Amino acid sequence: MKSYKAITLTTPLRDVCLVSSSVRVEEEVRQLEAVQSAYERGRLEGQKSLSEQLVQQRVEMLELQQGVLTSLRNAVPQLIQDSEKALIDLALEVAQKIVADIPISAEAVEAAVREAASQIEHNTDITVQLHPEDLALLRKHNSPIFEGLPGADTLKFSGSPEVTRGGCIIQTRFGLLDARRETKIEQLRKTLA
Repeated sequence: MKSYKAITLTTPLRDVCLVSSSVRVEEEVRQLEAVQSAYERGRLEGQKSLSEQLVQQRVEMLELQQGVLTSLRNAVPQLIQDSEKALIDLALEVAQKIVADIPISAEAVEAAVREAASQIEHNTDITVQLHPEDLALLRKHNSPIFEGLPGADTLKFSGSPEVTRGGCIIQTRFGLLDARRETKIEQLRKTLA
């Protein structure tokens, strides 16, 4: 039994070389090494690309974090300022309601007039304008304030509907001193603002 077969060619062969099995194995090894080398290059390039993407994402995340922190740093002072203003407004509103609920007595009206009179120049003529009901209340209780105020040469009292209950307006030759409750609260508001 023959293990080979004879081939007949019609033309002579030129530049033909016989390939042995060792050459074929070497070629397969080279191809396998080329495939492994290409695989390794692809793996390294993929890792490099992934690393670059991760670095870029970290940079973007840090920028986002910095933006959020900057926004918070800028927002907190504004929030505090807004809160302070709201608290001041609330406190003044509460004070106004408390003052409005205080019953008007002869002693309270006397105290308001004395406090206002303490702020004016001495030795001057004073006219005190009160709400008509407050003036009637002082007269009803025969208030000692009608006898005089320290530093007043002459003292006159008159009723004026422009003056709210519990307050007064003092007029001297130097001008007016507005000691109405709402004026005091407005001055307090301006001071706190």
